[in-house]
Amino acid sequence: MNIALGTIPFGTTVGQQDTFAILDRFHEAGGTMLDTANNYPFWVEGRSGDESELAIGAWLAARGNRDEIFISTKAGARPTVPGDTTLDSAEGLSAPAVAKAAEGSLRRLGTDYIDVYWAHIEDRSVPFEETLGAFNELAQQGKVRSIGASNIATWRLERARNVSATRGWLPYTYVQMRHTYLRPRPLAQLPEMGHRLVTDELLDYLAAEPDLTLWAYNTLMFGAYTRPERPIHDVYDHPGTTRRLAVLREVAKELGATPNQVVLAWLMADGIVPIVGVSTMAQLDEAIGAADLKLDTELRARMDSAS
Repeated sequence: MNIALGTIPFGTTVGQQDTFAILDRFHEAGGTMLDTANNYPFWVEGRSGDESELAIGAWLAARGNRDEIFISTKAGARPTVPGDTTLDSAEGLSAPAVAKAAEGSLRRLGTDYIDVYWAHIEDRSVPFEETLGAFNELAQQGKVRSIGASNIATWRLERARNVSATRGWLPYTYVQMRHTYLRPRPLAQLPEMGHRLVTDELLDYLAAEPDLTLWAYNTLMFGAYTRPERPIHDVYDHPGTTRRLAVLREVAKELGATPNQVVLAWLMADGIVPIVGVSTMAQLDEAIGAADLKLDTELRARMDSAS
């Protein structure tokens, strides 16, 4: 199943019993990839950012299945000031910060290695050589197996990969950005701190770099495709959105699927790993249903051409 389970609410709004049930169901259905971070969900009052990793770690310990699970976690955006719900005091990506963050994540997850370790945000105050050297050191220690960059400009991703190639270091082979079927207005600004949208430039770059995999977050736009009380964000407020939504609904009806499932299938058809955050078993089962949904060439072309 080429879907990663987003785990932001695990251990908080989704309690331990429900967290375990969701993780059990996901794994039983063939899911292996879990996406978390060392700061989820720090922006909620009274939360430290430990909660998601701790919940996953408790489940891994209870099930004894660490080697069957692909763990994705992140460093760089954890507040250094207790109670700060912004990124103003983020730990950043200095070598000491990366090393400390990794130790914290390993401890909370109850594991001795991370499958893909991400730079959660850009930190332009730190040279790439320092950050990538710290990641490479973790890899040499066996604590990290691969690395990725989240919320990064395409030109900086290319520059970072060149730095690693020149020095023989572990390169970024994953990139994580906000992406969905709808296309934003050019130069649209998101209200969520730190979020970056996929651009045409990034998609073009990915097509030329076969070793680089895109993980997409906010794929279902907080439920806006199917829930009337969740309006579509105004960054998508343009005539093309109306046309793409019409095609999406047509395809969903033809396939006997939900719009959410078609969006996920459309992403996976391009080799993208969609991250799907769920808080209920019904949401999880809908996402699992997308794993077997296939879009033929005609349907993909129809969806792609709507603009």
